[in-house]
Amino acid sequence: MSRPPLSIAVAQPRCVAYDIDANVAAHAELVRAAAARVVVFPELSLTGYELDAAAVDPSDSRLAPLVAVCASVGALALVGAPVAGEHIATLAVDGAGARVAYRKMWLGDVEARRFRPGPAPVVLDVDGWRLGLAICKDTGVEEHAARTCAAGVDVYAASIVDSAAEAHVPDQRASRISTTHRVVVAVASFAGATGGGFAETAGRSAIWGPDGSVLARAGTAPGEFVQATLT
Repeated sequence: MSRPPLSIAVAQPRCVAYDIDANVAAHAELVRAAAARVVVFPELSLTGYELDAAAVDPSDSRLAPLVAVCASVGALALVGAPVAGEHIATLAVDGAGARVAYRKMWLGDVEARRFRPGPAPVVLDVDGWRLGLAICKDTGVEEHAARTCAAGVDVYAASIVDSAAEAHVPDQRASRISTTHRVVVAVASFAGATGGGFAETAGRSAIWGPDGSVLARAGTAPGEFVQATLT
């Protein structure tokens, strides 16, 4: 059965610590600008990497502007937020609303003081394309990519926060995952300062082909995005 091409973007919005309204507006702006079917955002993108931020309810009315933009352009936005049950999560936002799509399975030491690991890998179907989801440390655990890709994925979509000094780490991980599992890897990396001691984050969000080649890469500034169309 044939499937349409999939346009996917990785975006690094300007983020204001704890300010859901401002961050939703920044997300909505990038979804509209990218005009892609899927837009991937960094870890905890709705709150900033603020490990004491209040949990975000997917039914929160503050998400309405993002839902509306997704409806207008036909996009699925994968955004980061803390959620009830003490999880670091990916919310799937489209024209129908928002829902918790995935809960981070491998936590950093400081994260584990508050949060609990998610139960299992998750794969989303978008127009016949299968997207496996990951959040930051997940990408460094070979078991995560192996279990996720074993479910049959076309794209491994990751949301991360990394320091500028460690910008090489997500590149190494993405290259390994793409070539080992022969999948597209889309990494949305935080840009700009945020909590958790990240005075300068890496940015450089990118999309890798199944052969490890870089299909698109953003710079280091907040507000950037890049996209690729998969056929």
